[in-house]
Amino acid sequence: MLATTGWTAVHRPQGGTPLRAAALDAWSKALLNGRPVPPADAPVRTVARFFAGLDGAQRARLADGYPLVVGNLDGAPVATRYRANQRGLEKARLVEEVRSRDVALTPADRAEATRRAHRFASLAEPGRQILAFDPTGGGRVAEVFGDLVGAERVSVIVPGVDTDLLTFERTQRRLTSPVGMAEALYGAERAAAPNSRTAVIAWAGYTAPTGVGMDAATGRMAFDGAVRLKALTVSLPGNSSVALFCHSYGSVVCGVAARELPKRVTDVVVAGSPGMRAQNVAGLRTSARVWATRDEGDWIADVPHLEVGGLGHGADPVSPDFGARLLSSARARSHTGYFAPGTDSVANFAKIGTGAFGSVVCATGDDACRRGISGSERD
Repeated sequence: MLATTGWTAVHRPQGGTPLRAAALDAWSKALLNGRPVPPADAPVRTVARFFAGLDGAQRARLADGYPLVVGNLDGAPVATRYRANQRGLEKARLVEEVRSRDVALTPADRAEATRRAHRFASLAEPGRQILAFDPTGGGRVAEVFGDLVGAERVSVIVPGVDTDLLTFERTQRRLTSPVGMAEALYGAERAAAPNSRTAVIAWAGYTAPTGVGMDAATGRMAFDGAVRLKALTVSLPGNSSVALFCHSYGSVVCGVAARELPKRVTDVVVAGSPGMRAQNVAGLRTSARVWATRDEGDWIADVPHLEVGGLGHGADPVSPDFGARLLSSARARSHTGYFAPGTDSVANFAKIGTGAFGSVVCATGDDACRRGISGSERD
C-alpha cells in the first residue's frame, strides 16, 4: 500500500511469436562469403568494423536475410537497420495475420493478433525510420525523427508504464505515446532552432511495467531497461551529444542507468517522476546535468517518494534537497501533458535538446536552473 497509493493495476495480454528467437538461431550459423558473422551480442566496435568491410549489396543481403537480428544490431549502419526493420515488420505482420484467423486461438488472442498486424503495417509505412524492432511478447521498438547520422544533438524519449508495441503510437491521446512525444519534441526543436542538426528517438526499447501496480513500484524492470538504454546511447553514430527525456517510470530507468551512461549524455530530464532510485543528484553519480519538472496537477505528487524494502523509488526529484535544475511546466495540466504544444515543459525540453540553455524557463521564476552552465554550453 505504501508505494502504490493512488495507483491501480491494469493488465494487458502478451501476444507475440518466436520469430526473434528463430532469427537469432539462424544468425548464429550464418556465413557471408565463407566468413562467420559477428555474434548478435558482439561489442559495438566489433559489429561496426564488420559492416565497414562490407559493400552495399552485402549489407542489404544480411538485412533482407536476417532482419530481426540486423535491425537490432548495435553498431550496424543506421540505413541498414532501417532496411532490416522494414523487412522484419513485414514478416511479423504476415505471422500476425495468420494468427488472427487461427480458430485454435481464443477470440481475445485473435483480436490481439489483428491489432498487432495493424500496428506492424503502420510502422512499416514508407518514410518511417525504425531503428529497432522485436515482436517478442509485448515487443520493443524505436523510431527516429530527423537525420540520426548527421545530427549534432540527439534527444531520446524514455517512456514509462504501459509502453509496448501497441501503445507505441496512438491516434487518440497521441501525446501519451512515445511517438507522439517524440514528434512533439522534434517539432518544437525545429521551431526553436531551424538550422540546428537534431534528431529525436522515440525509444520503447525495454519491457515496461503493465499499469502502476507492484512492478511499477519496484526497480526490477528499470534495471533491465537501464542496460538497454546504455547500449543505445553507446551505439549511436557519430559524436553527437545526447539528452534523455524521461517520463514517469522512464525516470526510474534513467536514474538507474545514470552512473553507467557515456560522457556523450550531457543532460537527463525527468518529468512526472516517482523517483530516480537515488536520494539526490550526487547519488546518481553522473556528469550529466539533471533537470526535473512536475506540473501542479500531476497525480504523481501524491505517491510517497521513498524506498522501503525495494518498494518505491526514493526522493522526489523536484524537491529542493534533491538538487536537480527545476524547470517550469506551466500549462502541462496533468501527468501526460508535458509534451503538449504551448506548455513551458515542451518548450524547455526543446531548448535543452538544441543547447539553448540560456533561454530555459526555471520553475522558480529566476535563473536558478541555468546557473553554472558555462558560456560555451549556452545558446
